[in-house]
Amino acid sequence: MKSKRVLSGVKEIARRANVSIATVDRVLHNRSGVSPKTKKKIEAIIKELNYRPNILASRLASGKVFHIAVIIPKRSERTDFWDAPLKGIERAQEEIKQYGVTVDTFLFDLQDRSTFQQGVEKIKEKNYDGVLIAPSFVEEAVPFLKYCKEKGMPFVFIDSNIENQPSLSYIGPPLLQSGFLGARLCDFGLGKSRKILLVHITKQPNSYNYAQIEKGFRSYFEQSDDPYDLIRLDIEHADQESVEISLKRAMMHHPAVEAIFVTNSRVFSVAKFLEDEGITHLHLVGYDFVLQNQEYLRKGVIDFLICHKPEDQGYKGLMNLYRHLSLKLPVDPVYYMPIDIVTKENQEYYR
Repeated sequence: MKSKRVLSGVKEIARRANVSIATVDRVLHNRSGVSPKTKKKIEAIIKELNYRPNILASRLASGKVFHIAVIIPKRSERTDFWDAPLKGIERAQEEIKQYGVTVDTFLFDLQDRSTFQQGVEKIKEKNYDGVLIAPSFVEEAVPFLKYCKEKGMPFVFIDSNIENQPSLSYIGPPLLQSGFLGARLCDFGLGKSRKILLVHITKQPNSYNYAQIEKGFRSYFEQSDDPYDLIRLDIEHADQESVEISLKRAMMHHPAVEAIFVTNSRVFSVAKFLEDEGITHLHLVGYDFVLQNQEYLRKGVIDFLICHKPEDQGYKGLMNLYRHLSLKLPVDPVYYMPIDIVTKENQEYYR
């Protein structure tokens, strides 16, 4: 027997949509017999009311178990960034396991493309109902996404996006706006030369995500009447020695640089170089509240960190798959995370 709370919720949806309770029930359980127009109307009301059906009762009654795969990078020696999304995923996993949902997590090494492919092959061995993925390696991810589409397996992106891929949802930063903000924060440190060094520390500097951040960054200065000089530096290898060699060469050729913008969480590598070289006049901006960055933010070597709540990305990514698979409820195709600015002055209070 349905509880009074659940029944009244279905009744309210039916009343607002001017349909029968049976019609609402068909939409809730994704059954046929409802016109697209009526279904869209009912789904809008469900979303407006933030309605949650009696999940536990329906799951126990059906006996259906949903299997979800997660494939994301693992924590590395260089950065603990991926600890946060994993923590969010584990928090969501703990909430939904009682409703007949199992989650298997596959971690890959950002410095080794083959580990991503190994994770993909393990996922293919089982019949998963959906996949939560951080598509860090685009070339390797695209064939896997094609496989998911052929198998009718919905997938959700977190942290980064791949253009023209039919994901159920993308949860992550608004990249253009994030890059634009990065440029504005850099502008605070510019003087007479107005020379900026834009640094990509990645093996994929021309990927969609880095391209969007750079596009947003450039657009800020292109809209300004003040002159500027932007130098792009691509550093393929993330080890400290490679970063320092590239930066020394860049600073030798461009001694008038006044600000540096790093397009990912490895800004601490640049901060370490500046500290070791005794360079104190440069304005440094980068991403993510990882432990290594916190240290240099506290020292004042890093001026600003841009953060996009990675733990919440992991949590919401898994919950979106759950809502779609288990509850048959609509999810936002794009959910942009807030853009936070963390400084030396407020970092103690940032969560």
